Amino acid sequence: MALATSGLHHVTAIAGDPRRNAEFYLRTLGLRLVKTTVNFDAPDVYHLYYGDESGRPGTLLTFFPFGQVPPGRGGTGQATTTAFSVPAASIGWWRKHLRDLGIEVSDISERDGEAALTFNDPDGLELALVAHPQGDPRDPWDNGVIPPEHGVRGLHSVTLSTASESGTVAMLEELGLHAAGQDGNRLRFAAGTGEPGSLVDVVASPNGPHGLVAGGTVHHVAWRAPDEATQERWRAELVERGAQVTSILDRQYFRSIYFREPGGTLLEIATDQPGFNIDEPLLELGRALKLPPWLEPDREQIEAALPDLSLPAENNPELAERTTS
Repeated sequence: MALATSGLHHVTAIAGDPRRNAEFYLRTLGLRLVKTTVNFDAPDVYHLYYGDESGRPGTLLTFFPFGQVPPGRGGTGQATTTAFSVPAASIGWWRKHLRDLGIEVSDISERDGEAALTFNDPDGLELALVAHPQGDPRDPWDNGVIPPEHGVRGLHSVTLSTASESGTVAMLEELGLHAAGQDGNRLRFAAGTGEPGSLVDVVASPNGPHGLVAGGTVHHVAWRAPDEATQERWRAELVERGAQVTSILDRQYFRSIYFREPGGTLLEIATDQPGFNIDEPLLELGRALKLPPWLEPDREQIEAALPDLSLPAENNPELAERTTS
């Protein structure tokens, strides 16, 4: 393709209890809740966006917390690990922080100069914290919970598990990513210069079990397009190459197209614009339930169907205010 993504836009996963989800990502990882909205296709379910101060593309992990949801199963045809970028000097701090909270966390591992920890969120989603040897210039969200010198900088990478290595690799190359390393059956691909937030690891498991997308698993991985015109050209090229691609969908804060790579993982191309401050000021991001115009007439019924998202009073008051819809 003549077009090339600049990196990850966001990762979207499936969770259970929304309040437990918010407590973990706000208090344990210190992310900002940049948007409290609903699943536009199922408005009785929240869609929660976590990221940096303004929710910049490349910092976002989002969730559909369905409440009662059966557990998923990791395997081929899905993104099996979502990694965040942290400073190199902070890996030891994070291991102690997580262990002090009673979270089971791996030993620190090293691969190609990167130090990493792996652990799971309350729904079983596999996460990692990775220190890139070149560092990460992005600013963390400073909310008084995690010291800013240790704070999460944004997404680092995702790991795709596939039974179709050649097909998955071919699709990544069509999106403009290039080979950036190999460690056994783990292949690394990068967009641009390969900074954190532009990386994907492909793990080939031709005989591995197929994953089940449900609670505690990734629903889809989104890649960046700078604008709608580029996205339209990208869609036309994907269709011409035989991919089954959705129409362009209005997600209020970006525009999206969806398609599956040959290994089975659902991918998205999302625009960088218009961003999360189109319907509330930067200082108030995530504090109120925001609905797109076509759902606004049903606000009363939607609010009645959604579970309480407020945090307990003993938690940080600012966090409690931000997570009250």
